[in-house]
Amino acid sequence: MRRCHLLTSAAQAAPAGTTLYARLGGFDAIAAVTDDFVGRLASDAALAKFFGGLSLDSQKRLRQRVVEQLCEATGGPCFYTGRDMKTAHKGLGIGEADWQKAAGHLVATLDKFKVPAKEKNEVVAFVTKLKPDIVEKS
Repeated sequence: MRRCHLLTSAAQAAPAGTTLYARLGGFDAIAAVTDDFVGRLASDAALAKFFGGLSLDSQKRLRQRVVEQLCEATGGPCFYTGRDMKTAHKGLGIGEADWQKAAGHLVATLDKFKVPAKEKNEVVAFVTKLKPDIVEKS
């Protein structure tokens, strides 16, 4: 798969001090990772309840917001236009078990795309910072 190659070679070729965005392979690589990750979440029977009832337009908007957020957070040229995480997830009842399942899917996606350990740890660290605003119950 070409995208896997892009992520791996981008990380290997990036000079020291390069943004995480560049080391991940830029916008197309982040979009590919997002597509896989969101697809995993939505197709997981235990997590599907959080995606039920979303129109096709809403699904596309969700995907775009995740791409924007990751692009901006990794030092890319994007600007996140979505709501803050607390507002976006309020009332969904996301619990610790849901978070752990989602985190497992994120790691599986990063592994699928052969994201090197350093970059994978940086992505996971960013997402982990969001946890207090996403998880509502233990």
